[in-house]
Amino acid sequence: MNFFINKRKILGVMAVALVLFFTGCGSEETKKIQTGEDLSLQKVMDAKKLVLGSDAGFPPMGFTDENGEIIGFDVDVAKEVCKRMGIELVTKDIDWGEKEEELNSGKIDCIWSGMSVTPERAKEMNLSESYMRNELIFVIPGDSEAKGTQDLEGKKVGVHANSTSLETLKQLDLKLEIVECPGETALFNELSAGNLDAVLVDSVGAYYFLATADKTYYVLPESQKEEEYAIGFRKKDKKLRDTIQEHLGKMKEDGTLGEISRKWFGSDITIVR
Repeated sequence: MNFFINKRKILGVMAVALVLFFTGCGSEETKKIQTGEDLSLQKVMDAKKLVLGSDAGFPPMGFTDENGEIIGFDVDVAKEVCKRMGIELVTKDIDWGEKEEELNSGKIDCIWSGMSVTPERAKEMNLSESYMRNELIFVIPGDSEAKGTQDLEGKKVGVHANSTSLETLKQLDLKLEIVECPGETALFNELSAGNLDAVLVDSVGAYYFLATADKTYYVLPESQKEEEYAIGFRKKDKKLRDTIQEHLGKMKEDGTLGEISRKWFGSDITIVR
């Protein structure tokens, strides 16, 4: 009997020793995770890349060119930030309706694609400071008889699905046939094809479309809503957010951000401090 008791004691001591051994040998990263330390910047620097989630159907902020590459204002800015951080930029086309899931699952490091600031997004994410202002406006074909928003009563109006534009359109006191499209490129294609009477879109994208379109379009005079764009990070990723914000501030100060803005918009329309 004493033999078995002693054997149990020995096995118990060995088990405790093994737990202590493996705990002591745990990685520093594991220990930091257990203590809740913010590793967001370290992970990006160790991986030597930043994975950017983009709505690749939103020119000129982020869209796919003829070679299948995601380009645009946001992409150019992010590339410069990554260059200054000594890492690579990786762009990933995401479903805009699942952007929060993509971010929180770790598939992307940030949402950087002309994302409008809303109270809900500010609650769910760690947002950067706003870097650009925007308005929601109606674009109509050149042969439309509409002179104002009320003239769209009963018309077929396109809007980006899962967007603040859709929320705004639903709040208007108008009876409309709302057509949801997966992105602003799709919206403008439908408008060009004559399948829509109007589209409610971001002014940033609208004026880029008007400048490059081969047909005549007009903007209705009433702005429906004023917004600002920001970059979205995971709620706890403060170090990564602050580092990118710091680089944006330096780019504004040294003129690099203005150069990128002039490339896409003809002037510096950024509001970074």
